[in-house]
Amino acid sequence: MKKVAVLQDLSSFGKCSLTAAIPVLSVMGVQACPLPTAVLSAQTEYPSYFWEDFTSKMNHFTEEWNKLGETFDGIFTGFVTGGEQIKNIFHFLDTFYKKETKLLVDPVMGDDGEVYKIFTGGLLEKMKELVRHADVITPNVTECCLLSGLSYEKLHSYSNGEDYMKALKEAGNNLQQATGAEVIITGVNPPSIDSKEQFIGNLYLDKNKTFYHEMAYNGKSYSGTGDLFASVMMGSMMREDNLENAVQLAVAFLKEAIQDSTEEEVPEIEGVHFEKYLGMLIEKNT
Repeated sequence: MKKVAVLQDLSSFGKCSLTAAIPVLSVMGVQACPLPTAVLSAQTEYPSYFWEDFTSKMNHFTEEWNKLGETFDGIFTGFVTGGEQIKNIFHFLDTFYKKETKLLVDPVMGDDGEVYKIFTGGLLEKMKELVRHADVITPNVTECCLLSGLSYEKLHSYSNGEDYMKALKEAGNNLQQATGAEVIITGVNPPSIDSKEQFIGNLYLDKNKTFYHEMAYNGKSYSGTGDLFASVMMGSMMREDNLENAVQLAVAFLKEAIQDSTEEEVPEIEGVHFEKYLGMLIEKNT
């Protein structure tokens, strides 16, 4: 069984980060080996939460796993508390990242044009350095703007969907060329002529092609959906699936979970009812 080291936070409530990645990777036939970057009673959008930063503890995992002679087929990074943790991730990569290892970086820094509380200029510079080592990057639109230098405000000043997509594709191509990675921009929400009909999608770019896959958008932003999407990408990489097919699988999986959660009137902060749809991710025998 393939093993993936997952370097993200553990949030007890919010269905995000490790509590999203572990079940998704497990059902996709991959052993998830968590290395917590922080432990939280609930994700940071909750009105109150306890948290403990694991910066000083991360290297203990690296050293102990190295003593055991462990190896990893994949490494998956998500939420980090700052640039110092990315230094720890580089130490982890120096120890475990081999030629055949696949690295997926989800550059968690912000959303909807706003940076998260943990964001600093130092974090951005270190994240730019980290994504240059990645095989696949899964930024949302805000994070793509931060990494590529595109102005989020300018992007959202376009009233025409074609102009919006042209600018985003240019930013995505610049990021792809700067890193050499496959880039999947999530949460793409171009302006629509019909305000009653909105769409949200994912834009894939590599050095040879681009494709865009979208679904109807209900205007809600649920906790953890980006983490679930990236986790499906990581599991698909371990199964050596075609990433275009993987994007479509992730979209179908999330569509069902989001629809279910909307019908049940689940608060967005709590995440989506993804658990009952994990069976969609099981590899079908051919």
